[in-house]
Amino acid sequence: MGKLVLIDGNAILHRAFHAMPPLTTKNGEPINAVYGLISMFLRIVQDLKPNAIAVAFDEKKPTFRHKEFKEYQSQRPPTHMDLISQFSKARDFFAAAKVPVYSKQGYEADDVLGTIAEKVNGEWQEIKETIIVTGDRDLLQLVDDKKGIALYMPITGLSNAKLYKETDAKERMGIIPTLIPDYKALAGDPSDNYPGVAGIGPKTAIKLLDRYNSVSNIYVHLQDIEPKVRQKLEAKKDDAKLFHRLATVVLNVPIKIDFPQMEKWQIDSTEVIKLFEDFGFKTLTSRIKKVGEDIQLENQGSLF
Repeated sequence: MGKLVLIDGNAILHRAFHAMPPLTTKNGEPINAVYGLISMFLRIVQDLKPNAIAVAFDEKKPTFRHKEFKEYQSQRPPTHMDLISQFSKARDFFAAAKVPVYSKQGYEADDVLGTIAEKVNGEWQEIKETIIVTGDRDLLQLVDDKKGIALYMPITGLSNAKLYKETDAKERMGIIPTLIPDYKALAGDPSDNYPGVAGIGPKTAIKLLDRYNSVSNIYVHLQDIEPKVRQKLEAKKDDAKLFHRLATVVLNVPIKIDFPQMEKWQIDSTEVIKLFEDFGFKTLTSRIKKVGEDIQLENQGSLF
């Protein structure tokens, strides 16, 4: 059974930066986030045993969400200077390992990952399971057992992770995956700075969605809702619809996807070994060679 692993490059690199102690190259350049990212990548390969791999990154320029809602993520601190310089090095690693990287101006990595997962489900019949690796719980909305889409999320640091399917996603969020944008539209989300509908908390949001199944259907049935709650919903109708649209992962980002390239990854390529020499990754060099040998032996064994 074919398995595709999609990696949220921004989310994992940020997590690695905060999880790893300071580390520099021989030239004194920060490299701890890249070290952590690659360590996580090796664990992903060993644990998930993918047939194909792709990565998505955010672009530097604002997305459509920032343009439609100026307060979007405005509470987040600026990216640390020691992390900024490591994004290009992370891309260098994936290029050396022949892992394709995708991004699209005006959209987030979330949208790119969602689009790839959706297209794979409809166009790449050999892939029966798609696993998205991220630390961003917003992507739980993509989890779909029928489509074979799951999330692999770090729990603590970089070494402990959990595979989320529909039951796991509902247990964590209190709502089925497809209704996560609806939930955020009503109850808000501090991480993205969505205030939601004033006066509608998590319990009320879940209660409404359990009964009416979507934000749009809630507004169709406003007259059936108790007066106090109805008044709050009426006062923020436009906001609720805006937040729902912004909280929904886009599944049709206009990008060209090369499925065959996703199968050509090689983590212990000569380019990777050379790059590790430049980075000063002695321990990782030994580790990645060992993982590469194990993969080769597994592939040879599968032929018999």
